[in-house]
Amino acid sequence: MNRYFNPWLGVVFGFTGTMASKASGDNRELVNEQAIANMYAAMRSEMNQLYSKITELEMEVSEHSLVIGAIQPLDPSRRCYRMVGGVLVERTIKEVLPAVQRNKAGLEEVIARLNEALEKKKNEIAEFELKHKIKIRRADTEAKEDSNLKEGSAQGVLVGPASE
Repeated sequence: MNRYFNPWLGVVFGFTGTMASKASGDNRELVNEQAIANMYAAMRSEMNQLYSKITELEMEVSEHSLVIGAIQPLDPSRRCYRMVGGVLVERTIKEVLPAVQRNKAGLEEVIARLNEALEKKKNEIAEFELKHKIKIRRADTEAKEDSNLKEGSAQGVLVGPASE
């Protein structure tokens, strides 16, 4: 089995001879390995984009919750201002509150759909890793674990003089 390390991803790719025939030469095999590495990087990038979009929308939902919590106990006839398409519009709380609640519900639906897409993408990546025998190398975390073990064995408790 041949191995190919992609330093940008920190990933080791293990390939069998089925990816490219030995008769075609190492050059074609390297191209196929690089194509697989590029596909893997694109899949991981899509997954990271889904994560960031979900996080962004969750922040908006929390902002909507704060607004709802702030204006709900107030008098429904009280004036408030709402930003619509970059324009500040004067409305009453009884007009704004249902709209903010609908927006929050819509955002929550979008987040649910994005979470489903994220799970599909994770499964797709896992299948791709199995199919192409991709293993993720995490040298940084292994080094940290080793240093933590050494530190843990040397740690102690300092006890000061007893005060009376």
